[in-house]
Amino acid sequence: MAIPTDWVKSERQVERERLRKQRSRRSSSIATVSTILVIILLFWVFTNSPGWPRVQETFFNSEQFVNALPEVLSGFLLNIKIFLIAEPLILIVGLLVALTRNLRAPVFFPLRALAVAYTDIFRGVPTILVIYLVGFGLPALGLQGMPTDLATLGVIALTLSYGAYVAEVFRAGIESVHPSQWAAARSLGLSHGRTMRYVVVPQAVRRVVPPLLNDFVSLQKDTALVATIGPLDALRQAQIHAASTFNYTPYLAAALLFILLTIPMARFTDYLAARSQKRRGQ
Repeated sequence: MAIPTDWVKSERQVERERLRKQRSRRSSSIATVSTILVIILLFWVFTNSPGWPRVQETFFNSEQFVNALPEVLSGFLLNIKIFLIAEPLILIVGLLVALTRNLRAPVFFPLRALAVAYTDIFRGVPTILVIYLVGFGLPALGLQGMPTDLATLGVIALTLSYGAYVAEVFRAGIESVHPSQWAAARSLGLSHGRTMRYVVVPQAVRRVVPPLLNDFVSLQKDTALVATIGPLDALRQAQIHAASTFNYTPYLAAALLFILLTIPMARFTDYLAARSQKRRGQ
């Protein structure tokens, strides 16, 4: 049956689309106006509070902001460097641990037990404690070849901590693949390793991209915890300025830099999650 190329929308369809656009514009207008009113109300409440002049001088001093921004920005570049190095390492560690936990042969039981212990321990210990233990504990061992650079030790600590969380994300993705996929691959003669490589892992990775990005949004912020062992990152530079001027505006500068880095990735994560739901028809 030939499909007509000169198909024209019916009047009812045109009217339905017009009403839908009209409702959408009205909803957007209401949302915009209500948001502006809430912002104005909050601004009025804060600026008319009794302690606002002192807060403004202490946290929103434009002169201190301008003076601290160059050093805070240079330290923020270290945060970005730590994030970019730690992210691929975390992905590798997390995937290897998830794959290890899916090894079913009895001979691999020690590896599975080690993987379970790793995820349980590093998910249970707060990240800042892991940074302390690695940053001060590893150099104290005095082993030959042990890194002593504080930023490197921070990367190791973040990799150990976040690798446990990412491993569970990967494991959830692997277990979400329907058993029929495993059975079909094995019926074609694929080994367990080839089934994981060519059938299961690609599907699992596509499904867990949004939660992985959420973890990396948290990682961006937690790079500031590395300042506790000494590297001159954004937070450490802000602390130095605040200690010398007794003004906390440099912390605001550091916070704004982290926000500028985090928001785009957060919105990208929302976009991927919405697209994934759309593909599944939800």
